[in-house]
Formats: sequence, C-alpha cells, structure tokens
Amino acid sequence: MEGGYPPVPVPGIVSETDGTSVRLRPVAEPDLAMFRRFCTEPGLVGLDWGGFRDPGAPVRRFAADGWLGEDDGRLVVEAGTDATAAGFVSYRAGRYAPSATYWEIGIALLPQWRGRGVGWRAQALLCDYLFAHTPVQRIQAGTHPENIPEQRALEKAGFRLEGVIRACEFRAGRWRDGHLYSRLRDDPSPWE
Repeated sequence: MEGGYPPVPVPGIVSETDGTSVRLRPVAEPDLAMFRRFCTEPGLVGLDWGGFRDPGAPVRRFAADGWLGEDDGRLVVEAGTDATAAGFVSYRAGRYAPSATYWEIGIALLPQWRGRGVGWRAQALLCDYLFAHTPVQRIQAGTHPENIPEQRALEKAGFRLEGVIRACEFRAGRWRDGHLYSRLRDDPSPWE
C-alpha cells in the first residue's frame, strides 16, 4: 500500500492513463476512518480547512444512504497499483432556475496523493459519471485563487475558468474570493 487506506472490493469506474490507475467507487465502511480524519485533522484538506467538524457525522451519513444521496454524495478515489483509498470526490446539486439544475463537485486527496495526476483524472471520471447518469447540462467547481495545482487539474479535466466570485468564502478569519470553473455536457472530453 503506497499510502492511504487498503482497497475495498467494491465495483467502480476506472481510468488507466499514462500508467496511472484511478478508480471511483461507492463509500464502504472501512473508508469512514479516512472521512473522520478529514473532520478532525487541521490542514489535511489544505486550504479548505474550516475548523473541527463532528467526527461522527460521516458514520451517520453512511448509515443513512451510503453517501449516495439524490442531491449530494461522495465517491472514494482509489489510486496506485494496489488501489488504495487516496481521498474522495463529492457532488452537490444546485439550481439557477427551476429547470436549470447543475452539479457542484469537489475533491479532497490525502497529501501523499497530491501532484501525481490523480486529482484531474478523478474529477474527469466524476463528470463522466454524472453526465452519464443525470440529465444536467452543467458541472461546476470552485477553487481558491492561490490553489494553482487545482486550477491546472480542473483545466486538465475539461473545465473552463468562468471568473472570480468575490467574497464567497469565509476562511482563516476573513472573507475571500474564489475562482469558478465549469464543464458543460457538450464540452470536449479530456480523454479525447
């Protein structure tokens, strides 16, 4: 195991590119230890640390719907030759108008998996999954202006920068701007 959590024998969606294997799969009970870490370890999620969170919340959510809700959910990202859990991707429904729904996605990778090409592949796989199984036209993702690696990952995953969202996030004691990216159903796939 390269760093992360041991593989769980659950079917998933796989990408084999440039010798890197990335897989998305539903959350399994052994993954809850990793989710608790994201709630209680300052800095583990990088710039997205928003303070301590209830470490029991992931267990309760898993018991409710296995993190596969109708309006939001999570999938585990596995990577490497031994398919260790490297983090997770998330999706949450949003709406611009009654018939203009979209997905907002996010990713949290354990530090040892960052900068290795796992993030862009996981986000591209999640878009493929959501476009294949839901009728949305738009998937969007936000990131911090200073998070250049995530901006590059989103662009590699087929997203385009739409602009700066002013004062959209309260982090580390003050309101901060964010960058908004989107990928539309008919945008070119990063796999092409």
